[in-house]
Amino acid sequence: MARIRLTKEFSFESAHALEGYDGKCRHIHGHSYRLYVTIIGEPIADPANPKYGMVMDFGALKALVGEEVVDRMDHAFVMRRTESADEVSMVLSEGFGNVVLVDYQPTCENMLTDFAARISRRLPEGVALHSLKMYETATSFAEWYAEDN
Repeated sequence: MARIRLTKEFSFESAHALEGYDGKCRHIHGHSYRLYVTIIGEPIADPANPKYGMVMDFGALKALVGEEVVDRMDHAFVMRRTESADEVSMVLSEGFGNVVLVDYQPTCENMLTDFAARISRRLPEGVALHSLKMYETATSFAEWYAEDN
């Protein structure tokens, strides 16, 4: 059977700050992220299966990425977990709510690595994550490929 790649596009709005960075991104700022998730697998060959002919239902992929990435990151302020970030998080959480502390510098590159792990562990048997592509701005993006990792 043929191996087929499926891609679904997602978007979310997030703010972050790169603590310790030596440029403008050390300040709180936001992005309109566009995330492309590509999976690979063989279409289901069992005619009795309601998903016959599909690698994975696009709705199931949407739900999975929604839970692992979009719902968590949309309209969130993302910071690397440090002593000073813990203090900032407490203050911001009281008034604004959605503060996400991560164990890495929240760059586009590191976020993709995190997203890849989150998505991969939830894919059904026989389906693998092929690649992720995420635009941070209209002209800047990062890519993650399973074959490189």
